[in-house]
Amino acid sequence: MAGGLEKDAAQVREYIHAGITQDAFLETENQKNMTILQALRTYPKAIAFSILMSLCIVMEGYDTALTGNFYGVVQFNKRFGQPVNHGTGQFQLTSAWQSGLQNGTALGQLLGLVIAGYVADRIGYIKTIVGAQLAIITFIFILFFARNIEMLLVGNILCGIPWGAFQTLSTTYAADVTPLRLRPILTTFVNMCWVIGQFISVGVLRGFLHRDDSWAWRIPYALQWIWPPIILLGIIFAPESPTWLVKRERIEEARSSLMQLCNGSREEVDGHLAMIIHTNEAEKRMEDDNMNTSYLDCFEGTNLRRTEVTCGVWMIQVLCGIWFGSNVVYFLQRGGMAEDSSFDFGLGQQALAFLGTACSWFLLSSFGRRTLYLIGQTIMFTILLTVGFMGIAQPREAINWVSGAFLILFTVSFQLTVGPICYCLVTEIPSTRLRIKTVVLARFAYILVSVGANFLNPPILNPLAWNLQGKGGFVWAGFGGVMLIWAFFRLPETKGLSMAEIDRLFEDGVSARKFTTIQVDTFQVNIDNN
Repeated sequence: MAGGLEKDAAQVREYIHAGITQDAFLETENQKNMTILQALRTYPKAIAFSILMSLCIVMEGYDTALTGNFYGVVQFNKRFGQPVNHGTGQFQLTSAWQSGLQNGTALGQLLGLVIAGYVADRIGYIKTIVGAQLAIITFIFILFFARNIEMLLVGNILCGIPWGAFQTLSTTYAADVTPLRLRPILTTFVNMCWVIGQFISVGVLRGFLHRDDSWAWRIPYALQWIWPPIILLGIIFAPESPTWLVKRERIEEARSSLMQLCNGSREEVDGHLAMIIHTNEAEKRMEDDNMNTSYLDCFEGTNLRRTEVTCGVWMIQVLCGIWFGSNVVYFLQRGGMAEDSSFDFGLGQQALAFLGTACSWFLLSSFGRRTLYLIGQTIMFTILLTVGFMGIAQPREAINWVSGAFLILFTVSFQLTVGPICYCLVTEIPSTRLRIKTVVLARFAYILVSVGANFLNPPILNPLAWNLQGKGGFVWAGFGGVMLIWAFFRLPETKGLSMAEIDRLFEDGVSARKFTTIQVDTFQVNIDNN
């Protein structure tokens, strides 16, 4: 084994002495000039495996959406809730248990993120995903056979562990295996998978609304077993990330992986490999030439700023107010809308969210990531204030419908901008060597603020708590305004930049607002100092 590592390490040095810098430069320019059609023809298998990995997020989007949408299902509330007013026949989970179930999931995801970060860095993406899929098959049994709300809590915590693994590995794998031209599309496709899963969740629950037995909530849980066999059947044939293999100095395996992902010539494959090696070696020089990395590396030197920005980008997904804006089914029911109509509204919201994510791909080709983030945050901030002011008026059916329409507009704005573009940014901002760990930390930050949102949002709408209804928009507008200011000063533009160029801009301490105006040459100095 040691001999093999020494051989691969020697191959790295041979690549460098053979002019890897020039090869990396040529491949970088080739990928920048490549059209989307050319990229599709050259990397069809990379696209297929990236989409397959993203199916994990369809599954997770479905699973996690069930909990929030179950709050609007009568049979679920009768089984696990308590009477709202005795004698009325209405049941409702308490605000504390609504928060508890969602935060139980968040706790499991935190554990899963930490475990996945360590495990994937050591054994690779594919084995980690396979293990997570086998775990989720087992844990779903707890939810399906739950006899009380405490069992649901345990099931949510355990299911959260593999969900935490899916959240990071699907996104980072897409960034690792796709060329520069397809990177924004396939990383933001992860968000579309969330939307697809949530749409299926709302549709399934809508179909079982009129059942008057426990199968109204058991069958939706059971449908979670559909996904793992499909994903496992394909994932066992997926090649390991070539970036991960280069980081482990397994060069021949990285070349073999690229040949499975790419339909190009041997020269194109070697050029892509040269680009990965060049970026890896340059980052090793910045990190004292260590092959192994730790979470502490994410907080040292320029990586500290990159970690901060990555965490901030993902935290905005919560702090922009999406917990309030996307909860339209429960919001409308609390305003007096019928159960069927509220779920119809929810289906329409998810359908528009799907279209919004698809349209974001076209926006990304014309506008920068930073520009779209700022525009989206501004629109959502304005909508929250509008809904808040409408909530001051006396409750009326017309106001309820208009507020629901504004919340759908909020969701569409989110899915056009902050929702999908987040997944692109969180893979572009970290260094390639620290990508998994930085994304783990960012998702960790996201879940921590999600825990806060899980405590804050239920009492805003719950009739057994604050019952603020539309006035809750003011609460979330405060958080959204703060993060809009942060993004203006701290979020850089990464559109059209290679990973090596992004490394150099961060290394030089370039201001976030000047990333598009400063030209850097990452190939002027050979990375080999020997």
